[in-house]
Amino acid sequence: APTALYWPKCWKMAWFKSLFVRKVDPRKDAHSHLLAKKEESNLYKIQFHNVKPECLDAYNKLCEDVLPSIHTNEYYPCELVGTWNTWYGEQDQAVHLWRYRGGYPALTEVMNKLKNNKEFLEYRKERGRMLLSRRNQLLLEFSFWNEPVPREGPNIYELRSYQLRPGTMIEWGNYWARAISYRQQNREAVGGFFSQIGHLYMVHHLWAYKNLQLREDTRNAVWQHEGWNEVVYYTVPLIQHMDSRIMIPMKTSPLQ
Repeated sequence: APTALYWPKCWKMAWFKSLFVRKVDPRKDAHSHLLAKKEESNLYKIQFHNVKPECLDAYNKLCEDVLPSIHTNEYYPCELVGTWNTWYGEQDQAVHLWRYRGGYPALTEVMNKLKNNKEFLEYRKERGRMLLSRRNQLLLEFSFWNEPVPREGPNIYELRSYQLRPGTMIEWGNYWARAISYRQQNREAVGGFFSQIGHLYMVHHLWAYKNLQLREDTRNAVWQHEGWNEVVYYTVPLIQHMDSRIMIPMKTSPLQ
C-alpha cells in the first residue's frame, strides 16, 4: 500500500480530517436506560404554546379553569408539574410540564380517557382559536437531578434548553452528575430532563430563583467552586444550540 507521502490529494485530506473526528465509544445500552431514574418509570411531556398576543389573558384564564381539574383528578394518572408564561425569551408563549407516573402506558391511558372528557375537548377547541403554533416533547428525567415537587413562591423560573450533538448525551450526563452538586446552594435546581420523542438530543434544565438579581449572583458564585470551570470547558463543545427562557408561573401552577 502506498505511504501517506504518495497518497492522492483527496486521500490526504480525508486522512487529515479523520484526526479531528470525535471517537464515540461503542455502547451496549440506550442512553435512556443509563441516565434515567431506575426506581420510577416517570415520563414527562413539555408543551410550548405560542399564543396570539391579543388572546394571552383569555388563554391563561382558560388553562387556569381546566388544567387543575385534570391534575387533581385521580382518574387520570398524570400531574401538572408546572405551567408558565415566558417573560424573557420567546414572547406570548406558555409552557406546560406534565408528569405521567407509569411511563408510556400512563400517557396512553390519559390520552384515551381525555377523548371522552367533554370539558377537555371544548378546552382544546377554544384553545385552538388562540394559538399561532404549538409543539411538544416527551422527556425522561436525569437520575442525578431532583424530581420536581411543588414549591411556594414567588419565584421566577429559568428553562435552559440545549440541543446536543448526536451521540454526546452520555458525556453530558457524566459531567452534570458531578456538576449538579455545585448548583444546590439556594435550592435553585428544580429538574433536569432529556428528550425521547420530538427534537432528539435535547436537554432541559429547570431552575428557580427569587428574582433576576439572585439568579445573577447565584450563577456567578458557582465559579468559585473548584471543578465548575472544568465542567463548562468539557460540556460546551457538546452543544449545537442553546436557549434560555425566564418564565413566570400561572396562578394555578404547583411550582410557584
